Amino acid sequence: MADFDGPAKPLLSLNPQEQAKFQKQVAQVRRRATQQKKLTPGVVYVGHIPRGLFEPQLKAYFSQFGTVTRLKLSRSKKTGNSKGYAFVEFESDDVAQIVAETMNNYLFGERLLKCDFMPPEKVHEDLFKDWDVPFSKPSLPAVKRYNKKRALPEKLRMEKRFKNKEKLLRKKLAKKGIVYNFPSLILPKKKKGKVSKADLQNSINSQGSTPVCTPTFLEKRKSEVAKMNDDDEDNEITFKQPVVGVKAEIQETQTPARSGKRRRRKSKQ
Repeated sequence: MADFDGPAKPLLSLNPQEQAKFQKQVAQVRRRATQQKKLTPGVVYVGHIPRGLFEPQLKAYFSQFGTVTRLKLSRSKKTGNSKGYAFVEFESDDVAQIVAETMNNYLFGERLLKCDFMPPEKVHEDLFKDWDVPFSKPSLPAVKRYNKKRALPEKLRMEKRFKNKEKLLRKKLAKKGIVYNFPSLILPKKKKGKVSKADLQNSINSQGSTPVCTPTFLEKRKSEVAKMNDDDEDNEITFKQPVVGVKAEIQETQTPARSGKRRRRKSKQ
């Protein structure tokens, strides 16, 4: 019998003219056999995430189960804070299923996590869109542009636009037969009333004439003050205070009685 020890001999094609092409196909098949099987990724939905956990913390935590290929945390567009749920993609769908089973209803940071395995047909193609782009808080340029300080010509143009919008809106409502009276988009300006000379004279006359500081006026004023002081003295109210001597006599009569009782107690002992 022939010995089959040693390296494998090269395979020969049935058609000698296509030997080179046949050798390439054989090499490709051998490479595919040696390569590991490709793993199908799996996605897990994670809900009820505690506050203060963001992409780095979540990736570091779930990496203990397996390789995390992508992670998308849902955030608010206005504030940038977490909405409380995220999507985690693992390299293997088997690992994703194990994570969903073990971490569901797991108490984490005073919250019960909700983890569900998402089948491939439910995973949207744009689910992990811009997952690797760091989140930046919105600057809200439209709000800044609206609230900026404007000069007088800009304010007038803005007022004119609002008036035109109001006219068009009222015309549309009238064409459709809707009777609705809404307030104006522009607040009416307060008219500054001019004070007439007659009003000024009436106000001055109502206040009375200002007194002139003459010697006779000062003497009259002093006499009025003196009369007021005399009236205050007559209307004074006097309160009767308790006599100090009576209290002192009562205290003196009470103290020897107490001392006598103490001496009797000591003698009995």
